[in-house]
Amino acid sequence: MNLDLKIARSITPYPIQDIAAKIGISEDQLELYGKYKAKVPLSLIDEEKIKSNHLILVTAITPTPAGEGKTTVSIGLTEGLNKIGKQAAAALREPSLGPVFGIKGGATGGGHSQVIPMEDINLHFTGDFSAVEKANNLLAALIDNELHHNSKGLQLDQRRILWKRVMDMNDRALRQNVLGLGGKPNGVPREGGFDITAASEIMAILCLSKDIVDMKERFGNILIGFSRNNEPVYARQLKAQGAMAALMKDAIKPNLVQTLEHNPVFIHGGPFANIAQGTNSVIATKTALSLANYVVTEAGFGADLGAEKFLDIKCTAAGLVPEAVVIVATIRALKYHGGVALDTLATPNPKAVKAGLPNLAKHIENIQGFGIEPVVAINKFSFDTPEEIREVQDYCQSIGIQAIESDGWAKGGEGTQSLAKAVVQVIDQSSRSFSPTYLPSDDIPTKIEKIAKKIYGANAVEYTAKAKKELRTIAKLGLEHLPVCVAKTQKSFSDNPKLKGRPTDFNITVKEIEIAAGAGFIIPITGTMMRMPGLPKVPAADSIDLDAEGNITGLF
Repeated sequence: MNLDLKIARSITPYPIQDIAAKIGISEDQLELYGKYKAKVPLSLIDEEKIKSNHLILVTAITPTPAGEGKTTVSIGLTEGLNKIGKQAAAALREPSLGPVFGIKGGATGGGHSQVIPMEDINLHFTGDFSAVEKANNLLAALIDNELHHNSKGLQLDQRRILWKRVMDMNDRALRQNVLGLGGKPNGVPREGGFDITAASEIMAILCLSKDIVDMKERFGNILIGFSRNNEPVYARQLKAQGAMAALMKDAIKPNLVQTLEHNPVFIHGGPFANIAQGTNSVIATKTALSLANYVVTEAGFGADLGAEKFLDIKCTAAGLVPEAVVIVATIRALKYHGGVALDTLATPNPKAVKAGLPNLAKHIENIQGFGIEPVVAINKFSFDTPEEIREVQDYCQSIGIQAIESDGWAKGGEGTQSLAKAVVQVIDQSSRSFSPTYLPSDDIPTKIEKIAKKIYGANAVEYTAKAKKELRTIAKLGLEHLPVCVAKTQKSFSDNPKLKGRPTDFNITVKEIEIAAGAGFIIPITGTMMRMPGLPKVPAADSIDLDAEGNITGLF
């Protein structure tokens, strides 16, 4: 049995009513999904309490293909804060089935820093992903129905439909397809395709909505395509938003579960970090901040992606002000950025660690640029040496930043108390002087340029002819006030995944620009973005099984 699963099963969960009681949620406010999961009402959000409590963001340096353990550190930090006497909860994303059955595995932490019940959370959970998928595909069906009947007189141009169907699975065969074949009864033939559910604009809307009314309005604002007269067509013109909201009636409510040490965790929403902003829902974060003094949340991939989007899009839209940012660094990732091959990352190499430090340095500078003091968490692995760890700590000390070993995987809260104390110290000294990368009044090219230069370190931004045309469309539609959600490789500060460390003297090329008017942002796309991943040659699904007693094995 996988070690994470074995550890998770060694702990007897508390009834979810007991977890809820720790943060003042009464039993009659819970919608139970079995013994250990529940949804909670939006009425728990209290804006006044939010102002007096403390939000902590966990991000990371530019990751290796295996990831650097942000979820494990987030959960471990939540345990550590409770260990030192603070009332703390976590607010995290829901896992997608694509990575679970693909290459990365689940997203409930690891070792002694996990959220349980891990099998349920990783496989269907409370059905939120299914609801997102159904709402997305209902809109797709209504679009093709209008193409077939033209019952609302929208005169949709089948060559300019922007909306795709989604499915929560890695399936490369669905990326591009032709719809409506087989004659007139089957609809209007056109090109289409599937994205993975986590990349859907519906998922982004779920995670940025403040309530049901706001969610429904955002659904109506989705740009689905253009008419034959080149006029924009929105979902509200199909009268789609009401039925879509009905499908999301329960999905909009955050989910409450627990850590291995029986501390509360809100898990809600799971958007991709490249395309759909990469953080859990505003509703879950605000619910946690209404009930706990300290809330730990995370953002996908490195700080140049998830953290930038969290700070520039989510915090700006929701009025949230994080007081501390934890940058997760691993010795293996620093060696990777120092030029070491993937298959030798477990070999001690302090010189390679030192060579990789410029990547960490840039992430530190970026977080400081937002007016927030970072703490570096060295996510400890068994093969890390004291000399390698000392390289990181000595460097951080030289620039006035705390670098703390985080041993949550092996020790849970016992292994993260030092990190928790360092974070509390930063919060106690915080001035809450948060400053975003760009202004809402900046035009779209200016917003993109500020991110490219300030966050990535690029010299300039270049645009293809297609991207320039789309900029003109955005201006024509009056959408230049929207923030930008730059889609870029997670493997580099640049748009070239081969440029490791802290690349310099490079330009960013925007190939095309998508409009997510419902979610409320513009998506400049750089490089090649995979919105429907494929399974690897040996997928994780190969090792997952169910025995005669109903026990799952092989899940990690």
